[in-house]
Amino acid sequence: MPPRCFLSSLRYFSYEKSMMKHPDSNIDINVYIGIDDYLQFEEVEYKVKVSHHGSKGPGLCCCGSGGRGGGGGPAEKTILKGITGVLCPGEMLAMLGPSGSGKTTLLTALGGRRLAGKLSGKITYNGLPFSGPMKRRTGFVAQDDVLYPHLTVAETLVFTALLRLPRSLDRAEKVRQAHQVMAELGLTRVADTMIGGRLVRGVSGGERRRVGIGQEMLINPSLLLLDEPTSGLDSTTAARIVTTLKRLATERGRTVVTTIHQPSSRLYHMFDKVVVLSAEGSPIYYGRATAALDYFASIGFSSLLTLNPADLLLDLANGITPDFPHAAEHGEAPGSTEREQKAVREELISAYDRNIAARLKAELCSVDPADYGYTRDAASAAKREQWCTSWWEQFWVLMRRGLKERRYEAFNKLRIFQVLSVATLGGLLWWKTPPSHIQDKTALLFLFTVFWGFYPLYNAVFTFPQERPMLIKERSSGMYRLSSYFLARTAGDLPMELALPTAFVLIIYWMGGLNPQPTAFILSLLVVLFSVLVSQSLGLAMGALLMDVKQATTLASVTTLVFLIAGGYYVQHIPPFIVWLKYLSYSFYCYKLLLGIQFSENDYYECSPGVMCPVVEFPAIKSVGLNNMWVDACIMAIMLVGYRLVAYLALHHLQRR
Repeated sequence: MPPRCFLSSLRYFSYEKSMMKHPDSNIDINVYIGIDDYLQFEEVEYKVKVSHHGSKGPGLCCCGSGGRGGGGGPAEKTILKGITGVLCPGEMLAMLGPSGSGKTTLLTALGGRRLAGKLSGKITYNGLPFSGPMKRRTGFVAQDDVLYPHLTVAETLVFTALLRLPRSLDRAEKVRQAHQVMAELGLTRVADTMIGGRLVRGVSGGERRRVGIGQEMLINPSLLLLDEPTSGLDSTTAARIVTTLKRLATERGRTVVTTIHQPSSRLYHMFDKVVVLSAEGSPIYYGRATAALDYFASIGFSSLLTLNPADLLLDLANGITPDFPHAAEHGEAPGSTEREQKAVREELISAYDRNIAARLKAELCSVDPADYGYTRDAASAAKREQWCTSWWEQFWVLMRRGLKERRYEAFNKLRIFQVLSVATLGGLLWWKTPPSHIQDKTALLFLFTVFWGFYPLYNAVFTFPQERPMLIKERSSGMYRLSSYFLARTAGDLPMELALPTAFVLIIYWMGGLNPQPTAFILSLLVVLFSVLVSQSLGLAMGALLMDVKQATTLASVTTLVFLIAGGYYVQHIPPFIVWLKYLSYSFYCYKLLLGIQFSENDYYECSPGVMCPVVEFPAIKSVGLNNMWVDACIMAIMLVGYRLVAYLALHHLQRR
């Protein structure tokens, strides 16, 4: 067993015995620390397919580089080339390399996240593959972390604590833990400030980054992975974050892995180990951070200047020798051409294979999970604890979070003005319509159908495509069940989505001179609200199936056009071979139900001066009929359930891809 791993393990266990209680609280630290994990990765390779003209493939977004293939079809580009390493509890590993070297791709693979390309090699946690319990003990902070813009810093961390901390802690203890993390990261002064986004003013970029890190630190993860945690931060804030991560590793025995682009000398010396990737994704160094300069000096790459070690390592990763700046001052340019840089990188890769690869394999074989208190019984116990919180707790927390986040969107001034202005204008146009003007009344009822049949659909289409990054992030962390999220999203939308149509009907119904009976009014309102839910369900299904706003909006436009035409108002004599279209339109059933509430088969209207005709003979009513109303209501209920089931299955399929 490597001495460093043994010492870190001893330090971790001594810390656990002496710190059975978390400082400044009454929380039993063993309740939420869990098992200390060590990480092994051996000969990790990652390939993506690229088109023959060199366009980027779907997997290249992880590393930010393009590739070229040969021939007429897609070719494979290798992003990572045989990366090997081992990381023990209490250690912090930094991944260094130029842009496009595959640092983020490697971090994503180590975190058990899905990649678009082909991943090979062996990645184990405590000697076992990635699993659900391990996912819930792993913290993953992306470079561009996704946060809800309308939640405050305190709300963001408190909701995360309520979802991710174990059920053995009560609500007060979870909230206290969230405030402790805020204090540790220097976020107390902005606790009541919104996170903000592109259209919402909020906290600064550095504070936003610290909120993302705080979300993962809340669970005191046994394995914490961070992608560029210091990017865009000033040196003092960056040092504060890295110091916090270092303390998390050394004092609590956590395993920390981070990518970092250009660390200062002060930050570099905080890392225990570094892995350096060349521009092509091949390893050129893996080992102690303090030993990196000595290693490169031993293979002939030493510098006469006093440099930040990270600067030297990045120069070498790009194929630039240490004497290049000095030679450039005298008009020389060693290593300046692409061929010379490639030769330097190949020499470094060969030296890695000769000097480091064999030692790494021996180190991998020497680590035993039992040395860290990890046994099969512990693994079985962790596996039995599938979720940190119960289904109902997840449901209520997610619903409260959704209400707080979407209250600004649902009740923004523009939407309220839009609905109320349409209702008022419609009420003035149909002002006190006489009972004999049956054409105007049917037109008003069709306005109900059209406006509240399609307005919610276009709003719902954006729901899941916009929330996809957040859903993937939180589900990848094992934060909650998909069913609890989906039902919380559905239930949380009800008061917000139904308030405006209720106000709409209250205004235009009485102004338009419709049936003044309370029963007729209540039934009409219920039918409109029912149509809103069905329309919203269809929009959710379209958005979940396509997960692309432009495509979903286009499909919604075509669908609404078909439903509008086949709704029974504009075209009253549909050819028999296409008459089935109207039975797919929920607008048809909504319109028919509204007509059935306002009119009955025994009613008459003045079809010509002095001549009374049955209402059922009026063309706009005859085309849909006034019978079988309960059947129509049941069909709309089937549509409501069916569309939402399609949306749920589409989200479930998205998680499995």
